[in-house]
Amino acid sequence: MDATTPGPLSPEVLEREDVTRALAEHDFSAAFTLIKKWGGLSQNRIAVACQLTPGKVSTIISGQQQVTSFEVICRIADGLRIPGRMVGLADRPWERQPEAPDPPPQPTARTSDDATWEPVATVGLAANSTRSDLVMDRRAATRALASAALTGGALLDSLEGWLQPSPAADTTRRRGRIGQREVGELETTARAFRAWDHKFGGGLRRKAVVGQLNEVAGHLEEHQAPAVEQGLFQVMAHLSGTAATMAWDSGLQKKAQSYYLLALRAAHAGSDAAFGANVLAGMARQMLYTDRPQDALELVHLAQKGMGKAAGPRVRAMLHTREAWAYAAMGRSAAFRRATNEATDALADATPGEDPYWIAYFDEAELAGVTGGRLLDMARTDPQTNAAPAAESIRGALATRGTEAGRSYALDLIGLAECHFLMGDVTGAVEQTHRAVGAAARTQSSRVRAQLGQLYPYTVGGQHRVRSAKRGE
Repeated sequence: MDATTPGPLSPEVLEREDVTRALAEHDFSAAFTLIKKWGGLSQNRIAVACQLTPGKVSTIISGQQQVTSFEVICRIADGLRIPGRMVGLADRPWERQPEAPDPPPQPTARTSDDATWEPVATVGLAANSTRSDLVMDRRAATRALASAALTGGALLDSLEGWLQPSPAADTTRRRGRIGQREVGELETTARAFRAWDHKFGGGLRRKAVVGQLNEVAGHLEEHQAPAVEQGLFQVMAHLSGTAATMAWDSGLQKKAQSYYLLALRAAHAGSDAAFGANVLAGMARQMLYTDRPQDALELVHLAQKGMGKAAGPRVRAMLHTREAWAYAAMGRSAAFRRATNEATDALADATPGEDPYWIAYFDEAELAGVTGGRLLDMARTDPQTNAAPAAESIRGALATRGTEAGRSYALDLIGLAECHFLMGDVTGAVEQTHRAVGAAARTQSSRVRAQLGQLYPYTVGGQHRVRSAKRGE
């Protein structure tokens, strides 16, 4: 079939506004649904055209799995004869060369997880994701708020490539237009964005981060010296991690997960196993906030297995706290204490200045705050045993890190207020709630506001709840 041969979709279908928007946003769940409706194509016909299994098409339509692989997006465009510009690609061969034969069939062995781990696929994913994100309008942002992140096997199976060796550098590539100095400048920018997000939270500068990420992807599309290429992939990983945190802090769960997945692939391409483990820890935290502790535990174990000896004591300690968090959510108090003790032991081996900048925040104060938060989780079902230790641990964090911690400081105050409610100390709870409200007003974090809302039930009919908590009911 050449360019003169009609594709399975009529021009009228491809020109529909809803189809155009879905394709531009890489919302293939909506795109396939609309193609079925207006193009008259069955799921089986879509699967055959795109070289996907019918089951894969079904999971995409149901929203259980996203299409993030550059390779798969190309197969969809070629199979359904969708012009490349509509999905953020360059013109496809069949658009440029009327007499060219069909693209050769792609291997089907890797369609099970839609996740290729070659550096070129990571660059394509970054370019497409950032391009669609930068043009996302308000309606698309509203839909994104309602999109759920992947969980279970659909998520975990797609991450197995993380355990494979990082690709060897291609020493035959010629030197590109940028050097190590430019890579250093990009890394400085990535550090600044991360520091701003850690202090204030929220997504106010998310588009700026995404724009910088798009520029890095552009540099990687060109030929670069091996050392420069590796550095660019590491910068891409750091920027993607920050974009993920900002999206998550703004309630964009699915988009946050997409950037986490990009960060993990970029860390893999840049041979940065320690930061990749940190990305998996962020993904585990996302699962914990959505009540998926088993998924979180799997992600932590994947991080621990994949990082080997590459990670320093602070990274190991942080991963143990994520592990402890999962155990607390499962009600496994003994395992929680063991993992917390392992975190304490690992952190004791840390030496100031020896760890990467992105994990420097994890100190004794952070450990105390995280431990206090997990004790608070368990105190909600057993306040007599855990509320007082939770309060003590959170106070230790507050005393050490102070107001300059921004978002973390506000979250600590909210947790301490709830501890006082659970202990029956209404006066102390009210005092800490007022402090928490003031701290929350100084951040742009929707997560802080959501946590603050958890105190509301204690103030409405709160006396009965406090008495019940004191009795352990």
